[in-house]
Order: sequence, then C-alpha cells, then structure tokens
Amino acid sequence: MSGLFAEWQTSLRAGAPAPVKTPRRRTTAPDKVLAAAVDVAREAIVEVAGAAHIGEHLGCVEESPRLVTHTFACTDPAYRGWHWIAVLARAPRSKKVTVCETALLPGDGALLAPDWVPWRERVRPGDMAPKDVLPKLDTDPNLQPGYQQVPVRQDEDNTSGDNVDQIANFEFGLGRERVLSNEGISNAAARWAGAESGADGEFARNSTAHCGSCGYLLPMAGAVRTQFGVCANEWSPFDGRVVALAAGCGAHSETAPKERPVEHAEPVVDDRAEVFEMIPAGSDGGHARPEDTTV
Repeated sequence: MSGLFAEWQTSLRAGAPAPVKTPRRRTTAPDKVLAAAVDVAREAIVEVAGAAHIGEHLGCVEESPRLVTHTFACTDPAYRGWHWIAVLARAPRSKKVTVCETALLPGDGALLAPDWVPWRERVRPGDMAPKDVLPKLDTDPNLQPGYQQVPVRQDEDNTSGDNVDQIANFEFGLGRERVLSNEGISNAAARWAGAESGADGEFARNSTAHCGSCGYLLPMAGAVRTQFGVCANEWSPFDGRVVALAAGCGAHSETAPKERPVEHAEPVVDDRAEVFEMIPAGSDGGHARPEDTTV
C-alpha cells in the first residue's frame, strides 16, 4: 500500500481531518519506467470508475524506489476537490509495470463527512425522547458504588463475613447500586449554577430578595443543601426546578410591591381669598360710603 493512501487511512482512524496531498517535488527524478506509464495508470482507474469522470494527469510522485503514484483530476461534480490515484510498481531489473492499487482521495476544497461519533456519545442533554433508552455506562465518572447499611454477618469462627465491604451510609446508599460521586455532584452543581435559575441569571439580577429566604423553597439534602433548593412556587418561572439559594425572582413570598408616594393635586379654586364689603360706623347714623376691602 502506498504511503499516501496509508496516511489518509491513519488520519481517519485518529479522527483528524484528511491530509491534503499534492505531488511532491524530489531532488531526483522518479523511476523512468513507472513515470512514463501514465496510460497504464489511467487504464487501471478506468477499470474501477469508468472513463467519464477522469481528467488530466496531474503528475506522479515516487513513494519509494520502484514505487510511483500517479494522480489524475476527478471531473465528477459530486466529488469536487477530489482526485484519482494509481500506484504502480516494478520488480528490480524488470520493465514490467504492475498496478498495486487505485483510490479516490480528497484534496483542496473536498467535501468530507464529519467524524463518526458513537451513538452513546452523539446524544446530548435535551435530546431524549419519551421512548429513548440510554445505554448503561459501567465506568461513569459521575457515579460510585452505593450500598444500604447491613448487619455484619459473623461466621462460625466469629470472623466477619463477605459483606464487610458494604458502605454503612443511609444518606447516599439507600440500597441503590450506584450513587453520585464527588465529581458527579460537582458537575451537577456547575450546571445548575450556570443555568438561568442560578445566582447570575437575569431574574436574580433584577430581584430584590433571594431564594434562600423564600417560603416556597424546598430544601435539598446532601452536599448541595447549602447552595441549592427546589422551587415550589407555581407563579415562579422556576417552579419544580433546582434554584440557587442566591438566585431570585419577582414571585418571592416576602416581596411586597413598592408603594408610590401619594401626590395631592393643587386646588383649582383658591377660596382662601375673599372680598368683603366693609361699612365703617360714622356720625351720619352709622352710614358711610362703602369701601371694598379685601381680606
């Protein structure tokens, strides 16, 4: 197998993009017999792919002594940027040309399929449908063995039995085969803290009180009880979701709406200024010329 084709297959197995190969320039000329066998190389490709989509000869490369790779353009519009190769060889002191292999390889601008990803790694959080089932991961770093506390059995010689390795832990075990590991708890806490219901969410930035003081907060048990809880407020956008104690929203149980100060309107009629007719008492029997006096 030629080095060109082998390198391309190795890159596919390693998940790296296929290398773009073009005919290399050598300080010495390639094998004259193999370099001149352009027609032999073309005929070998025609037998595999037909003559309709084989273009001009692009050159040849000497892979090793008496081993040459000829390159031809691919004119198929479905394989734009690809090229055909034919690897030729000959035995020492022989002029008979032998075809080793032919292939269609990608070049500049070739459209390649994305790297293959196993199904269990392809499914992302949020992709689950009601009837989907995820495969069990025997080496999940987010989980660790968890056991219910059991009495230690004593053998006839008063030695411990087979269950001495059981973890005496009611909080984590509860009879489950596996429970969250420290790494799993940390990963979950990081996701919750970075979610919209975390301390840096938009609702928290605009709230005046935190979830930790809300009566609708359901406390959580375990290592995260000092950081998170579950919202039980049907008016909250986070009802039924994990919220950070430092988060918040406008549906806080103790938040009262701000009271606006009452502004009294100015009176339209000023009844504090009135005009009275003043009649002073005089010598003419108490009648005098009236005067308008404003109080």
